[in-house]
Amino acid sequence: MSEAATVPQQAAVPPWEAKRPPARRSLPRKVVFWSLVMLLVLAIYYALQPRPVEVEIGVVRKGPLTVFVSEEGKTRIRNRYVVAAPVAGSMQRVILKPGDKVESGKTVITRIEPGLAPLLDTRARTQAQAQVDAAMAARGRANENIEMARTGLKYAQANWDRVKNNTDQGTISATDRDTFEREAELKAREVRSAEFALQVADFELAQAKAALLQIEKPGEGGSSIEVTSPVSGVVLRVLQESATIVTPGTPILEVGDPTDLEIEAEILSRDAVAIQPGAEVTVEQWGGEAPAKARVRRIEPAAFTKVSALGVEEQRVLVLSDFVGQVPGLKALGDRYRVEVRVAVWHSDDTLLVPAGALFREGSEWKTFLFNHGNAKVVTVKAGRTDGKLTQVLEGLKAGDEVLMHPPDTVKDGSDVVKRYEVK
Repeated sequence: MSEAATVPQQAAVPPWEAKRPPARRSLPRKVVFWSLVMLLVLAIYYALQPRPVEVEIGVVRKGPLTVFVSEEGKTRIRNRYVVAAPVAGSMQRVILKPGDKVESGKTVITRIEPGLAPLLDTRARTQAQAQVDAAMAARGRANENIEMARTGLKYAQANWDRVKNNTDQGTISATDRDTFEREAELKAREVRSAEFALQVADFELAQAKAALLQIEKPGEGGSSIEVTSPVSGVVLRVLQESATIVTPGTPILEVGDPTDLEIEAEILSRDAVAIQPGAEVTVEQWGGEAPAKARVRRIEPAAFTKVSALGVEEQRVLVLSDFVGQVPGLKALGDRYRVEVRVAVWHSDDTLLVPAGALFREGSEWKTFLFNHGNAKVVTVKAGRTDGKLTQVLEGLKAGDEVLMHPPDTVKDGSDVVKRYEVK
């Protein structure tokens, strides 16, 4: 009965139902479908996750640091002289032009035809004699100054010669060596300046004697007085070119030696207090390719008020520097040429340094982001001096630490970061 009943039931199944594939054949399709769905979900999840911020990395290291004060300056001739009329009279036209070379005692600047000598004027004669006496006293003082300068140069040069021999044996520091070398160079410049002053004193004495001679013996002095150059150099400015009637002391022209240049820079008084004589100076933007070197010779003790371009009153001090060595093209500089100077006010041979771009201000404290295994960690730093590129670290960091350079606003304490590249 069971077999007979089974056969009709099987025959009752439609043909097309018998050809349907088994249900187990659709399993691989389901696996592929759900796998694609999972991959799509994972991709969306990954896309919505915050990505690490790419940052530049700087390294804290030890090294030398020099802090500079930058300011505009200008060159000027160290020793300049204004030639003036020694007597009253009719002056001839000056034919010299700025830039013309003059020779001491030989180049005739102009001629002056004195007026009628006041023979009966005792006061004029007394004044002329007093001028001669003053010129003689000035010449004597110039002689003493040049002897003192030569004595100082001899002593400084002897010390420098001994230092040069000791340097080879390593018995003196480099700083002391530079000090002795600078002292010898400054003394040599003082001797040159004293010699210039002696030439000027001789010229003034000769002019004073000529004026006295015109008053006492007008016939022996000739019809005119030749005004010659007191020093060798070039004409800087012609102050009175046309023929005219002059009085004693009327400025005619200005002469000087263009090879003897110095630099004057007007520096803020708060920065000038940190500058010491002998400080290194880098001269830039003077027209040449390579910067020139100079040293501070003098910081003037009196400040003056100057109004800035923004209308702010500032107290400034003149700082005078001398060129050190010769740079190709430096001879092309003239009087009152514009330059930029960078004066060293502080130096350390070995100090802990961090890139200045890694520090930021938060309240009254300096802080930085420390790169800590892919995370940004805020660290408080005690900063010292800076030159604009590197900053001295007093507390908060150690050598070898990696810090974030110019971190964006999206970086917070604990943010995920990744290195873009490292700043050397």
